[in-house]
Amino acid sequence: PGYMVPTYTRRDHAGSTRSTAFAALHSAFVSLLEDARHMGQPSSPGSERDAAVLKAKNDLRGTAKARRTALSSAFRQDGAARLAALDLVAILGPSPRVVSAFRSMGEELDTGPLLSRLATLGYQLCLPVMQGRAKPLVFREWSPGDTMATAIWGIQEPTADKAVLQPDVVLAPLLAFDRAGWRLGYGGGFYDRTLRGLREKKPVRIIGLAFAEQEVDAVPHLEYDERLDAVLTPQGLVEFI
Repeated sequence: PGYMVPTYTRRDHAGSTRSTAFAALHSAFVSLLEDARHMGQPSSPGSERDAAVLKAKNDLRGTAKARRTALSSAFRQDGAARLAALDLVAILGPSPRVVSAFRSMGEELDTGPLLSRLATLGYQLCLPVMQGRAKPLVFREWSPGDTMATAIWGIQEPTADKAVLQPDVVLAPLLAFDRAGWRLGYGGGFYDRTLRGLREKKPVRIIGLAFAEQEVDAVPHLEYDERLDAVLTPQGLVEFI
């Protein structure tokens, strides 16, 4: 109630740059996730349709990555600031609530300013931690300034001594989304597996974090994919019915 659904104008923004070192890391990260994309799922697609959907997902990942790469550094910085300046209490509900977010990598929408603002507003924050291949994520307590552990692919995670929390709201990364609420991830299946388990335990709100420019007409999906409740962009909240 009271949320305004933004009208998006898709534009390409030139000027993005990458260091050679990060490009190599990102390439390895994507390659490993692609290798793991069937983990926890049937070894065979089971039908020609499933195989076609998996191929369509893979093809869309390439397009979505290219679109995000085209966004300039200045555009990304502005987007991060605008995201943190939104009326987060109206969007997420009043604190105290447990909110899971993530530490951005590379060209993802920078969550740094958002995390700082959420902490200031009194939300109890947690970040996802990988337990291993084909296993769901767990969420460990986190506060700005905490010492972090470096996991595979250079991902920063809370240390093992931090408490495991059950989030009320999950802010999830994505490569693309559509107006039906379908999310295109990186292919590892970690979030779909995790979100399914969370929803079986308690009511939880799943919100994708993305630039408006990451919207596409349709995201291919299969039976095991989990639908988002909403997407939060620098322009505002888009809720799905």
